[in-house]
Amino acid sequence: MRAPTLGEFAQQFGGAYFAAEGALWRSLKLLLLRPGALTVQYLAGRRKHYVLPLRLYLTISLLVLLVVRVAGSGPVELKGDDPDQIAKENRDITFEVAGGRAGLREGVFFCEDLPGWVCRRIQRRIDVDPKRMLSEVESLKDRFLANLGPAMFVLLPGFALWLKLAYRNRHLRYTEHLVFALHVHAFWFVALLFTLPDWGLLTALALLAVPVYTFLAMKRVYGGRGWPRLLRAALVSALYGTTLVLALGGVGLVSMLS
Repeated sequence: MRAPTLGEFAQQFGGAYFAAEGALWRSLKLLLLRPGALTVQYLAGRRKHYVLPLRLYLTISLLVLLVVRVAGSGPVELKGDDPDQIAKENRDITFEVAGGRAGLREGVFFCEDLPGWVCRRIQRRIDVDPKRMLSEVESLKDRFLANLGPAMFVLLPGFALWLKLAYRNRHLRYTEHLVFALHVHAFWFVALLFTLPDWGLLTALALLAVPVYTFLAMKRVYGGRGWPRLLRAALVSALYGTTLVLALGGVGLVSMLS
């Protein structure tokens, strides 16, 4: 018996995973069109016909991060021209990451809103060479995206922890909040995908969809009256926002220094 070709192997794998009697498509339909419904189905024990939360999250997040990397987008913003022109004409360039800025102004290195030891490390790496700086920024984007995946395994449990704190009176297990966190973050990654084309209206709609979807998902999963739910959502948002800023700042620093 001959071994399967690469194409046959991919077809068999894809068929087994993506078909799965429609499990993936059923999961995506509930995830995208009915906020919180997939979590409700899982917590009610109706799991056989849906993709498990962790597997669904990993599939979506990895695909989106791959698209982000291929598209060349990311949280590291570079402002500058062609490296040869910069080197020839001594133009200014700037890159922004982790809430700080660094770059060259008239050939002189600058670093703002970052710790001094970080600035000194960046300056040693760049060595005030415009070509090298642009190369560093491009590799920094790749390192940031590579470190972002592991950081999500800090953010996800953190989000579930803040939910458990906000909904202590529901007497739900931490793992039940974690299921909700996985589904919500999976949707957030899908929303991120629609911000990549940089089409103003589409980007605005995708960003608006994140809080609206999350609020509706909380309503379906946790119930409760409107104002208390708003207060809980505000509490979770504030705590998670702080966690997110710290995590992304840490990822940015690790990426710059690695």
